[in-house]
Parts: sequence; structure tokens; C-alpha cells
Amino acid sequence: MKQKRTLWTLLAILLVASLALAACGTPAETTEAPVVEEPAVVGDIDCTGVKAGDTLSMLYQWSGEEEAKLTAILAPWSEACGVTVTPESSRDQALLDTRVQAGTPPDVTFWNVTQLSQYKDKLVDMTTLGANAANYAGYWGEIGTVDGRWLGLPVKADVKTLIWYSPANFEAAGYTVPTTWEELDALVEKMAADGNVAWSMGMESGDATGWTGTDFIQDILLVTQGPDYVSKIISGEIPYNDAGVKEAYQIYGKWAMDPKYTVAGAEGTLSTGFNDAILKVFSDTPEAYMVKQSGFASGTLLGTYPDKVYGVDYDFFGVPGAQGLQGGSDWLMVFNDTPAVRSLIKYLSSDKGGQTWAEVGFDLTPNAAGNASYASAEAIKKAELLSGATGFTPDIGDSIPGGFGSAEFSGITDFVNGGDLDEILNTIAAAQADAMAQ
Repeated sequence: MKQKRTLWTLLAILLVASLALAACGTPAETTEAPVVEEPAVVGDIDCTGVKAGDTLSMLYQWSGEEEAKLTAILAPWSEACGVTVTPESSRDQALLDTRVQAGTPPDVTFWNVTQLSQYKDKLVDMTTLGANAANYAGYWGEIGTVDGRWLGLPVKADVKTLIWYSPANFEAAGYTVPTTWEELDALVEKMAADGNVAWSMGMESGDATGWTGTDFIQDILLVTQGPDYVSKIISGEIPYNDAGVKEAYQIYGKWAMDPKYTVAGAEGTLSTGFNDAILKVFSDTPEAYMVKQSGFASGTLLGTYPDKVYGVDYDFFGVPGAQGLQGGSDWLMVFNDTPAVRSLIKYLSSDKGGQTWAEVGFDLTPNAAGNASYASAEAIKKAELLSGATGFTPDIGDSIPGGFGSAEFSGITDFVNGGDLDEILNTIAAAQADAMAQ
């Protein structure tokens, strides 16, 4: 009996032990490896659907410092989402055309506004991709929309509708910044009556001589006619020899050809380099009080006068009375809809994307969320001017293909040199018509 009891005791112990082992099991036998999901949101960046190691191909025109700035802007997104960007830089649009026609376009490209229409049948709608339209002034959506589809996200802009001046010189002479076109015209006349020269309007620029003049014409058109009128010149709906264009040339010519209003009159306008024209306003003994020039003017003057202080020695104001702005812009277009592409679009159009673009300082971002994030008061002021505008028009000469740009440059140069305005405008209108027929 004792042996049987001992045997049953041993069997019981073995049974309990085996049941315990079965209940506990081993990790390899009973526990599956946990599923690791990619995080949907990392900080302020939406990575939904993106897997670490995903790639995104990209083609743009920038190189050198500009390319480095773009890389810095994209870094927070690519690092947060684990996306590998494969970039390619080329200023040759034929390369992009070849890729698109062959059916092997990059996932995204940063290019010009005219390519939105050119590639409209190949591009993905920004609304589908999750772009945040709320961070952009309404006119950006209008420009980026083709046939009812929002095809382009504006990423970079520069403003041309600016007049640069010295606050110190204005104060010393008793002048105030005009807020309307009529006030600007009256200020120019007052300066002339005081024996002072209002404008420095040099437009010499080698083969591109005349571009500062055509920029000025376009800004005058934004005052007298508005952005829709300028857009219709670009589309060919309004011929370049229209009465409104002639009026703008006459207004410009009054100032650009008379030494009472501009440095050395017509001769000075024709022979003075566009950078030298900027410097004449900010030299120790200024030759003029104002120069109409793009946002790069401060870089030119600081290159020669590095001790000048913004807000004291130099500043700018928007062309008063302009119903919109003229400037250059770069656009993001999407050929392939992938999770990584969607994440990129969400990032660049988000508050975080706008703020990062502004902090890096790659010109201006149309994303208004970046307005307060620029490193300088000058850039903040430009950004506020951009986001507060009622319209934005690209350069007419850059937007009409063929030989139009050259015809426009030659035409305004001939006009300042005393040529017949009607004949000049007819010649430019013919180049416009030829371009539209292509």
C-alpha cells in the first residue's frame, strides 16, 4: 500500500507540473511577435500610410545654395516619416517633358506655373492628396487650378511690386510714404518741384536690357487695370497694343525719359545697369529718392553698403494702388499618388511646413502659416504683403512663349529711345499673336 501511495503521489506531481508547463507554454510556441505599425503622426508631421524606407523621386531646377535650402526644409519630414528622397536637379525642361511623355515622370516636380496647363492630364489633384487650402490666399488656388482641378501647390514666391527708399532721406526732406497712386504721383511732382530726382530707373542688362521697364509697365497695369487684365494679356485675350497698355507706357515714359523725374533722363534709363540703379538711391550722396525693384534689391545694396540698417537706411513699400502683385513663383506638381507623396503635400501645406520654409528663408512661402517665422523684419513685411494681396500675376514676358519676351524688351528700349509707341506696341502684339498660334 505504501508503494502504491508513493507511486500515485509521483504521478500527481508529474501531472500538475505538466499542466503548469502547458498553461505557461514557451514564447516561441504560444506568443506571436507584436505587430509594429508605422506612427501616423510624428510631432507635427502626418506620416499616415508611410513605411520607413519608402522612397520619393523628385525633379527641380534648383542647385547650390537653393538646393541646400530645399533639403533643409524637407529634412524634418523625411526624418520623421523615414522617407528616402531621390532628388534630381536640372534646368532643362526638355528632360521633364521626355520623362512625362515616356510615362516615367518623377513622383513630384517643382516647376513653373505654365507646366500646370501643359501636364494637366497627368497631374494629381491637390485636394485628393490632402493639401491644406486654408493656409493660402484665395488667388493661389485660382492660379493653381486648371479645368476645375487644383493641380499645383505654390511653394516659393518673390515679389516685384515694390518701391525701395531710404526712410532717413525721406524724413530729412519732409516726404512721407504714399498710400495711393495719386499720392505717389503727387510725391514725384513735389520732389521735382523741390529740385530732387524721384526715380532711378536704369534698365541696362545685356541681352535682357529692358526688363526693369517691362516690370514697371506691368505694375502700372496692376494699378490702372488690375490682375485680370494682365492675365488676359498673358492668355492672348487682350492684345498687347490695347489702349490700356498704351496708357501704361505713356505713364512710364513720362518718368523714364525726363531728367526732371529720373536720373539722367532717357539716356540714364537706357545706359544705367539695373544694380547700379539700386545703389544710386542709397549712396552717401543719393542721386534719387526711389527705385522700383524686386525683393533682391536689399541684397544688392547691402553687398555694397553692408552697414545700412533696414528700417532706417533702407525700406520698401508696395506700389500704392496696385490691385495685386507681380512676381515669380514655383509650384509643386504630383505625377504619382503614393503615401509618401501625400505625406509630403500635407507637410508642406501645414503650419509646420510653412513655418519651416520661412525659418530656412528660401525666398517667401505662399503658406501664410509661415508669416511670423522669418528671420528678419524685412522678410516678414514682404510675406504680409504677399498674403494680403488680392491677386498675383507672373511676369508677362516670362509667361508668353516664343520670341515675345525679346520683342517686349526691344520694344520698351526703343520707346525710351524715342521710337513711335504705336508701331512698337503693334510689333509686340504681333509677337504675342504668333506665340498664341503655336
